[in-house]
Amino acid sequence: MSDPARLYGLNALVLNGGSGIGEAVARTLVKHGASVVAVDTANSGIERKFLAVKGITGLAARLGDADQIPDAVQAAADEMGGIDILINDFPLSFELPIKASAAILDTVLQSRAELTTAAYRAALPYLKKSPAGRVVNMGLLRSCFAANANEAYVRAEQDLEKLTREMAVEIGEFGITANYVQPGGVMTPDSRDVFRRESGLRDHCIKQSAARRLGEPVDIAKVVLFLASDDAVFVSGTGIAVDGGRTGD
Repeated sequence: MSDPARLYGLNALVLNGGSGIGEAVARTLVKHGASVVAVDTANSGIERKFLAVKGITGLAARLGDADQIPDAVQAAADEMGGIDILINDFPLSFELPIKASAAILDTVLQSRAELTTAAYRAALPYLKKSPAGRVVNMGLLRSCFAANANEAYVRAEQDLEKLTREMAVEIGEFGITANYVQPGGVMTPDSRDVFRRESGLRDHCIKQSAARRLGEPVDIAKVVLFLASDDAVFVSGTGIAVDGGRTGD
């Protein structure tokens, strides 16, 4: 059940908001009273995606280029008159799934860190002015990694945890929180494409979840809503795994 007053008066910037988890997050935040700018790439159709949704504006930007991120953040701030909530996620621009010994992982993690940091730095002046500043960083889906790449998946989460903790330490004195969400196997358009190419990965993701199912984007969006709300005012520098429970298989 939506609560239009939960995020009333707050402005949320959702990066990679054109489909999958990002779209679910944008729709969930606006249902709970936030004004939302959803940013995605030019070929995503983002500028038309939410024309029928009151409270969400779609903007196109080059989300894969850290040098262009400040312009996207500024455009969102200009549109809404500020930023209270920053949801950091970025389109996947590498070949999936990542294999167990893939050297590409270092490049992937460095790129994600640079993009996340660029958005965070650009939004920080606005977050400092907010009475309820929130940063939520999104982890890589389990479907981004091959069935034999559990260690790479864990390393990617550890990398995001470190980055998020550093943010939380820096901004805590301003009343801003920084947390991350680590999805497990979630059925998004990207996941569907990977499962089609990688036989057995879907079943592997299901087996690794104690819930014995894949998640849906809205499962992630509900946790983001919690972290973005006043309910999580004393939660910072930590992460929530949204994966149905890990079996360790």
